[in-house]
This record gives sequence, structure tokens and C-alpha cells, in this order.
Amino acid sequence: MNENEISKMIELAMQAKTKAYAPYSNFQVGACVKMENGSYYTGCNIENASYGATNCAERTAVFKAVSEGCRKLSAIAIVGGLKNGECDYTYPCGICRQVIAEFAEQGCVIVVAKNKQKYRMYSVEELLPETFHLNKEE
Repeated sequence: MNENEISKMIELAMQAKTKAYAPYSNFQVGACVKMENGSYYTGCNIENASYGATNCAERTAVFKAVSEGCRKLSAIAIVGGLKNGECDYTYPCGICRQVIAEFAEQGCVIVVAKNKQKYRMYSVEELLPETFHLNKEE
């Protein structure tokens, strides 16, 4: 991924963050996924009074892509922070890491960012070593 793609994805994730529904934690998260075909999908966290029904930004973005027929994830950018506050490095939770691993193509990049200038890049294997996979058809 080049700097322009990373910057674009971070910007889209930051825009998605503003749409978060986080009345309980006030912690807003935005994500942007880039699929193998070059399309982008965004998502935000959506909380619920029954915390188990909450959906993370990463899963929202991935599920939107999959529901549109895109199943090979090339990259994901994630931003998060308190409402009206500065973004901090926000890493995907364990469930989101597993969902990312399910759809990640070889070489998938995970970007966690404070802003377009301050970000960190990881592979799926770095954030979720020994990923669980069922034997599945490609």
C-alpha cells in the first residue's frame, strides 16, 4: 500500500467514526476496508444497551463488504477515540481480529491510526498469531 491509499483509508475511517452510535462508552470507532477488487467500505461502532448486541466498526465494515459480494480483504484502517476527542491507536478486539483473518487475503495490512501522519501497520499474523481456520474451499 502506498501513502496515498493509507491516507485515503484513514480519512474514510475518520469520517465513519463521526457516525458512531456510542451513547454508553462515548468511545467512537471508525473503520475502512479495502477489498481485493479495489472497492472501499466503511463502518462505525454501534452500541446497544445489551452490550452483547454491540457491533464494532471493523465488523460493520467487513460485513458490509461481504454482504455486497466482496470477500477478499486487502487492508483495513481503524481510528478511535472519545467523542469530540483526539484519536488514539485503537486496535481491533479479538472477535474483530478473527473476522478480519477469515476474509484477509495473503498480505492483508491492518492500519491503526491517530491521524493521517501517525499510524502503525501490522499483518494479520502479527495481531492474531496462530489464527483459527477451518478447512474451507477457496
